[in-house]
Amino acid sequence: MRVVLADGSDERARAAARLLGEAGLAEPVLLSDAGACSEAVQAQAAASSWADRIDLCDPLHVAALMVAVGEADACVGGASRPTADVVRAALFCIGPAPGIDAISSCFVMVLPDGTPITYGDCGVIPEPDADQLASIAISTAATHEQLVGEPARVAMLSYSTKGSAEGARVERVRSATRIVRDRMPSLAVDGELQFDAACSQQVASAKASGSEVAGRANVFVFPDLDAGNIAYKITERLAGASAYGPLLQGTARVIHDVSRGCDADDIVCVAVIAACQAAQRHVRPL
Repeated sequence: MRVVLADGSDERARAAARLLGEAGLAEPVLLSDAGACSEAVQAQAAASSWADRIDLCDPLHVAALMVAVGEADACVGGASRPTADVVRAALFCIGPAPGIDAISSCFVMVLPDGTPITYGDCGVIPEPDADQLASIAISTAATHEQLVGEPARVAMLSYSTKGSAEGARVERVRSATRIVRDRMPSLAVDGELQFDAACSQQVASAKASGSEVAGRANVFVFPDLDAGNIAYKITERLAGASAYGPLLQGTARVIHDVSRGCDADDIVCVAVIAACQAAQRHVRPL
């Protein structure tokens, strides 16, 4: 799989490209400046409904367009750019996947005992409404199943469990849960759940008995960006988990962000994830 690294002028990206190539994990394409774009890239930019927002002098936009036209299988950027720039490149140059109305993100967290769990959204939508929250849940479940290889059990998180509290924020989570069930009847999802009820079977038996998700959730959907971003960093720093992401989701093709605080190994990990997802799309379109 060809993975274009949009931060080609950054030494961390150059080191990551060397590691990817030497290990045979992916075929890296370093893009340090936009240079001369192919005719296909120019045509894609001109045809986009966001044409007036696309900058063919921006390596990140060109990298995303290369993925859109099939000149690369996936894009990784953000080592020298804020997440908002990567999200805008995804929206302007690639666009959302069919049936998805919100581009969001998730982190795959691997706990010290090797258990994988997935958090969403931790990097894109500050205050999702019920429809956006439902899209986040569906996309995060799909990402978890694709990368971890196990059925998703989705907990829609709140400060309330099954009516223990009331309020507009609680009702938004309940409404999002109903939307998910309507859109994806086969998906195991429950809400509203507090985090302890979602992850502890002992707590679940007292607070949410009979739930197919409570006590055994492996996908956790946070009600807003504050909660999601804080939670993944607490899990990483205090619980000693490994955090992979932020992985963008809901896009028509694979494009991922990396933190500006990343190192070369972080870029390699995200590039390998991107290559794996792109390979699966070649076999079975999502």
